[in-house]
Amino acid sequence: MDASRKALFQQAAAQVGHSFEGEMRIGGNYVPAVRNGDEVYVSGQIPRIDNTVMVVGRVGAETSLEQARHGAQICTLRALAILEQMLGDLQRIKRILRINVYVQSAADFTQQSEVADGASAVLYSIFADAGVHTRTSVGVYQLPKNASVEVDMIVALHPGSGND
Repeated sequence: MDASRKALFQQAAAQVGHSFEGEMRIGGNYVPAVRNGDEVYVSGQIPRIDNTVMVVGRVGAETSLEQARHGAQICTLRALAILEQMLGDLQRIKRILRINVYVQSAADFTQQSEVADGASAVLYSIFADAGVHTRTSVGVYQLPKNASVEVDMIVALHPGSGND
């Protein structure tokens, strides 16, 4: 791979039109990520930039499929920014193991998997084959802050890549 994962991350962020510089803040009594051995579990991320949730409402009603895909991209980039802050470098990630994508869905909306494709595309663009993962996409009634989508993930680290 010619480009570093950091450069690919910055390119993906530019494509969605946002910067993910600075601390990724959370709003609650939990941590954004927990490391257990050579795995890291990232808490669910909504499509928030600074203090603004960028994509809100029920997908298939107030929000389009394309807007929701964009939201899934933002969520995924937020999760990766948290991992970069925690690990210091995305090169320490061996593989993306799993993502869960929750979609605030209208009653007749059935394209949750197509929304999740936005998240999967970001991961593949940065990690190539190491970004191919297992995935669950689910339609839900409501998400925090009226977000249209939320993404969490589990990643594997290269063995011995730092302290727990």
